[in-house]
Amino acid sequence: MRVRLLLAAGLAVLTVALTGCPKKNGECDTNDDCKGQQGYENDVCVNKHCAECGADTDCKTGFTCQANKCVPKPECSTNADCGAGKKCENGACVASNTCTTNADCPGGKCLGGQCKPANACAADTDCEGGTTCQDGVCAAPQQCQLEKVHFGFNEATLDDSSQSILKTDADCIMKRKLSVELQGNADERGTAEYNLHLGQRRAESVKKYLENLGVEAKKMKTISFGKERPINPGHDESAWSENRRVDVVEK
Repeated sequence: MRVRLLLAAGLAVLTVALTGCPKKNGECDTNDDCKGQQGYENDVCVNKHCAECGADTDCKTGFTCQANKCVPKPECSTNADCGAGKKCENGACVASNTCTTNADCPGGKCLGGQCKPANACAADTDCEGGTTCQDGVCAAPQQCQLEKVHFGFNEATLDDSSQSILKTDADCIMKRKLSVELQGNADERGTAEYNLHLGQRRAESVKKYLENLGVEAKKMKTISFGKERPINPGHDESAWSENRRVDVVEK
């Protein structure tokens, strides 16, 4: 009996010697040690202790390992990670309403102390590449078009409608730095000689008005075609009113 007890005690001592002291809950040598402990089944072994993670690879997608805990990965680390009008604060992209330079507005621009889209503007000087400021946005300048003006029967004076058209023409000529030919025309009634003189008077009337609006005289040339170039071949007042005109033509 005594021999059996001695043998059992010896076996116990040998087992302890071979296996070491029993591990406390949460202690480990390998990941498998954690899997067998209640409350640590999903942990990994980090420095002899079971923990949620030891590296980012221990966490699922969208999470990172911080202080052995899987936490949501921050949305950003610098302003460049955020879109236009936003900045990075404490790992999150938040609206940025104030700025001092374009660097404060990734993907946008600093305009009047506020982050705006890259194509925003308040004046033409805010735009680049030949664009101009149109309704708060930098866009390619719209190409203005020159318009003709019409006259009353046997008249070379400009009515309100014609003056309004010529103001637009003057702006276009000066903006595009154009040279133009002012082509006077008349309807079919009257002699060829009379209509040539009438067409010239009309062209000169337009030139004088454009000069008063700021167009340089050297940028304009006058010529008369009389009744030789009708744009409406009809023989009534509707046709004649279209043919009594001065064409403002880019040269």
